[in-house]
Amino acid sequence: MTPSRSRGWSVLRNLAVPALALAVVATVPFSSPDSTESGQATDAWNPMSPVSVSYELAGHGGKGDSRTVKGNLLGFNDFHGAIDPPTGSGGLVNGTPAGGVEYLTSWVKKLRAEAKSERRESITVGAGDLVGATPLVSAAFHDEPSIELLNNAGLQISSVGNHEFDEGTTELQRLQRGGCHPVDGCQDGDGFKGAKFNYLAANVVKKNSGLPLLLPVDIRIVGGVPVGFVGMTLKGTPSIVNPAGITSVEFRDEIETANKWATLLRFVGVKSMVLLIHEGGAQSAPPNPQPVDGCANFAGPITNIVAGLRPEFGIVVSGHTHRFYSCQLPNSSGTPTVVTSAGSNGVLVTDIDFTLDKRSGKFAEIAARNVIVENGVRNPDGSWQTDPAGVPVRNPALVDKSAKKIADKYRTAVAPIANRVVGRITADITNTNNAAGESSLGDVIADAQLTYTTAAGAQIALMNPGGIRAPLTFANSPGGEAPGDVTYGECFTVQPFNNLVVTQTLTGAQLKEVLEQQFVGFGGQTVQRILQVSAGFTYSYDSTAAAGSKVSSLALNGTPIDPAASYRVTTNDFLANGGDGFTRLTGGTDRATAPGFDVDALVAYLGSGTPVGPGPQNRITRIA
Repeated sequence: MTPSRSRGWSVLRNLAVPALALAVVATVPFSSPDSTESGQATDAWNPMSPVSVSYELAGHGGKGDSRTVKGNLLGFNDFHGAIDPPTGSGGLVNGTPAGGVEYLTSWVKKLRAEAKSERRESITVGAGDLVGATPLVSAAFHDEPSIELLNNAGLQISSVGNHEFDEGTTELQRLQRGGCHPVDGCQDGDGFKGAKFNYLAANVVKKNSGLPLLLPVDIRIVGGVPVGFVGMTLKGTPSIVNPAGITSVEFRDEIETANKWATLLRFVGVKSMVLLIHEGGAQSAPPNPQPVDGCANFAGPITNIVAGLRPEFGIVVSGHTHRFYSCQLPNSSGTPTVVTSAGSNGVLVTDIDFTLDKRSGKFAEIAARNVIVENGVRNPDGSWQTDPAGVPVRNPALVDKSAKKIADKYRTAVAPIANRVVGRITADITNTNNAAGESSLGDVIADAQLTYTTAAGAQIALMNPGGIRAPLTFANSPGGEAPGDVTYGECFTVQPFNNLVVTQTLTGAQLKEVLEQQFVGFGGQTVQRILQVSAGFTYSYDSTAAAGSKVSSLALNGTPIDPAASYRVTTNDFLANGGDGFTRLTGGTDRATAPGFDVDALVAYLGSGTPVGPGPQNRITRIA
């Protein structure tokens, strides 16, 4: 590329993004994808192996062709402020100990250096939920630690996810642009400059203007060739966040939005595009466990989204489902798009190599693999070292010093609160569901909320499974406490949302409708979510029955629920306000709000005197 053309692209990148952000989306004509815009894939691919795609492009001579340039993406998603390595099974990837921001940063830097050695320009990207639902070490400071650590790791672009909206649109804008928190100020004493990376929110538009809340797109130049990035969250975000924080915006269709911005990117000469999207899918058995690089029996909402995308979207970096995969899925032209996800909590990094054709500006080759963010120490036999309590021994040689310095600042600041022992458990209490969708930790949390609200007359408590973010692990000792001791920080990691605890009156008929709304097809529900229930309340369900008729045998302490009788039911305020699609809960009456937050209910229950054991997982019966 000539120097003048290179300067032109530099100017374009600086001007295109704000110009596109000011465009009125409704005035952009939608043009159907043209199947001639992307070449046909040439190589067969095995879903049990890392994905690799080559395209037939006129005049493209393959690897080593002087008319091509090489690039690299390093991607991760659903970091959720996992500054410390995740505990329990969440900190293992097919048996390998993984995660923790010091280790994530090391692996990102290592992979970036490898790309540089191959003369690949590397860009680090995310697919949302980088903050929100975070442990106390991040949440206590309104997730400023996570943003600072992601800046330090060299993140450059990310889509928003649903959890970026946990504290509302104004707080999200502060995380992007910087400035002290309006209530708590800058608690670390050294200010907050905001994210150095660009958060993209193409499908989140202001109701009063129709313009995106944040930048919709970004353009990066790789070897003189422009690559466009479009970022968005799932359209269903309003049903899974607190509605009070998003009243000023609407969330638009993923396919329509992506293709409209692709049309504008093409208008300014961009022919290779990457979609960063907080929506995904999952592998399923066989095999079991699934390969970190595989696409075994893959399914999920991302499949239909990719099927509607213009073929210029050669790469989709996805998230939300907390699963790992590397797939090739057909786009609207029938040609393959590479689709990836790196699990959650920083346990994996997706390493994507690509080649661009300089003449056409299109992707010529794309290959992706998931790299485990190993943090352990291997024994001579290849197994992983553990301490006497069975916790993996961390490898100090893999710690990034710059990340550790930032993390330690916040760990020290929060330690007096986080390391306070609040109760005891007798064994691991996990958030793993049985066949009926009930977890032992779900039972315990529902019992805790029931106990916490007895003064409000509570008889039944219901807990949404998505609000249970981590297990309670017997051997975990973040502050050096004895095995079985549970700290406030551990409780907060389980329930990090600071939801209020609400008790209201429902009739038996309303209660049944709430339970029917666990299943797709009833009352507008789009995702199956099995509520966790408190001791004394039981019911059965038949997943094969018609929507609205799946739930039966509702009983409280053995007495059948009377449809006409009234019952006092406790939930968090997220559910009570219709979150997770449980709109029937908004019909309750005589609301009473308990003091404190949902985490306080758990703390009080665990500290009531007798050590708490795992819930029995026998309150919900699945008939079929």
